Amino acid sequence: MKIPPLPYTPTDWSKVPATEHKGDSGVALWRTLEFGDVRVRVVEYSPGYVADHWCDRGHVIYLLEGELTTELKDGRKFQMKPGMGYQVSDNGDSPHRSVTETGAKLFIVD
Repeated sequence: MKIPPLPYTPTDWSKVPATEHKGDSGVALWRTLEFGDVRVRVVEYSPGYVADHWCDRGHVIYLLEGELTTELKDGRKFQMKPGMGYQVSDNGDSPHRSVTETGAKLFIVD
């Protein structure tokens, strides 16, 4: 990931329009800014959310609120609580997806 040249850009995330993305169950609300090939998001998962796909994209993720389980396609699972996060490369260790029983809010750079 290389951040392209851009001016100092303060962001009030509450003013960034949300887009809805349905999961296998539940929904994700994405507030997204894009700078060249870099995508920066605040994502809120509803209670009971299960992603509808296995993801191969690299991410840097920080859990702001709630609890999240990251499932890897090879069967491993990682429980996360606020203040935790993870990093994974494009086509990295194993395709992954997000699952939450309680709902969660994340800050993601990818």
